[in-house]
Amino acid sequence: MKKLRVLVLMHESLVPPDTLAGYTPQQIEEWKTEYDVMAFLREAGHEVRALGLYDNLAELRTEIATWKPDVAFNLLQEFQGIVTYDQHIVAFLELMRQPYTGCNPRGMMLSRDKVLSKQLMAYHRIPTPQFALFRRERPYRLSAKLRYPLFVKSATEDASLGISQASIVDDRVRLRERIDFIHESTKTDALVEEYIEGRELYVGLCGNERLRTFPVWEMNFGTLPKLMSGIATRRVKWNLKYQQKHGIETGRAMGLGEAAEENLSRLSKRIYSALHMTGYARMDFRMRADGSVYLLEANCNPNLSNGEDFAAAAAAAGISYGSLLERLVRLGLDYEAEWRSSDVPA
Repeated sequence: MKKLRVLVLMHESLVPPDTLAGYTPQQIEEWKTEYDVMAFLREAGHEVRALGLYDNLAELRTEIATWKPDVAFNLLQEFQGIVTYDQHIVAFLELMRQPYTGCNPRGMMLSRDKVLSKQLMAYHRIPTPQFALFRRERPYRLSAKLRYPLFVKSATEDASLGISQASIVDDRVRLRERIDFIHESTKTDALVEEYIEGRELYVGLCGNERLRTFPVWEMNFGTLPKLMSGIATRRVKWNLKYQQKHGIETGRAMGLGEAAEENLSRLSKRIYSALHMTGYARMDFRMRADGSVYLLEANCNPNLSNGEDFAAAAAAAGISYGSLLERLVRLGLDYEAEWRSSDVPA
């Protein structure tokens, strides 16, 4: 690949230092993705510039107009502190006719909206847990049709926000308490799902039209007590000390069998296409003891840190971290956005 100007977009609080020296592992974890991406792109010979954003699109517009990057490497996962606004940043990039990495605005919108995405999955006959939506600041009644145990989470937030062991409820009293908790703590609607007990599996994939899946990855909950295991809480996913204490780790899923792995790969590609996703993504599944598989979530912005699930699964497929980033850049440059076929001059 020729040497490019790469503008890396990130939250203003996550702009990394030039070196890791003097920082603790906990401090590094906060901006490790941003650091890794910039360091490896520079190592590949690209001219790389970071742009930290919170709520000012004028800075992005100016940077595009004056520096003229070949591609924007998008690591933003929110705007103005609102997770679902990240799709508008990508839409703005398209309006500016700026190539970018990652998912397109439509794919982001469809995958971010957990209720809409589940409705689309039902249309395409892709299995997901049965669910009900409870709107914030609206009166609600608990249906007798709900089958316990149930899992309660935010309908829009990601990164396991609002998820804990208390998210699993087994009676109406606890269900109402947890719905109210989600409404108050996250200021979002509450999504109530049938709880699927089983193995937590992840499938990473990349591509625009021709898709490639990576080996199936699995969350190992280590020494967590049975009552606490099986739930990927915020501490389980992001707290390094907690992970080390309990031996929590992810790695290649073992003992699935070729047929099960092929099924997960095909299913992931179907989901990716149904949600109009591009660039790269990670599908989160639960597999019951009988082998039945349910989609939990389609993640359009998986963690891109070197050594984390997505990159580790790519490495298991023979794609080094540097090669993975180059591939994502190429996919961004090749994506056929609407403006590329427009007759309106730039």
